[in-house]
Amino acid sequence: MTRTNTQSWTIAAQPDGDAAAETTAADAAEAVETADVAATEAHATPSVDQHQEARSHQKLIKQRKRARRIAVQALFEIDSVGHAPGRVVDERLAVEDLGPHGAEYLRWLVSGVVTNMETLNALIAQHAPAWPVNQLAIIDRNILRLALFEIGSKQADTPPKVVLNEAVELAKTFGSDSSPRFVNGVLGSALEQVYRRMFD
Repeated sequence: MTRTNTQSWTIAAQPDGDAAAETTAADAAEAVETADVAATEAHATPSVDQHQEARSHQKLIKQRKRARRIAVQALFEIDSVGHAPGRVVDERLAVEDLGPHGAEYLRWLVSGVVTNMETLNALIAQHAPAWPVNQLAIIDRNILRLALFEIGSKQADTPPKVVLNEAVELAKTFGSDSSPRFVNGVLGSALEQVYRRMFD
């Protein structure tokens, strides 16, 4: 525990000898204990700023979660129909209120996947060698592309495990019965390799 106010307690010699010294020491100990309790209570009670920060963080998480969901839908359309990415995103944002941060995150995700498509496909092929990328279900490969991009981007600040869990949830929502297990397996293999490289 860190005390913001430290006091130096000195016990002076008293006319009554040991009894007076013991009383003074007890008073000093009680004062220190009271200060500790007050400091603990102050630390345990979140301030208004802490509440606001927590609410802002929760809002950001929800916006990113929605941005990922819409990004997968946009990527599915781009992949299956061939529409221009910018147009697809604009159309989605016209009917989805993501807020400034969510909209920016959506654009970043879609643009990042489209720009790095070749690299992302190679990663999928590496970690799912039995399944040619062009033969994968469209929704599955785009969930994988999205997650691998977010995990591998230097600009991302979401923990990789969180991205993996989000991808599995997207697979449950949009994919087939086998999609969650497949997505989890591919991304788990990719993360394992990343962590091995960190410590080798």
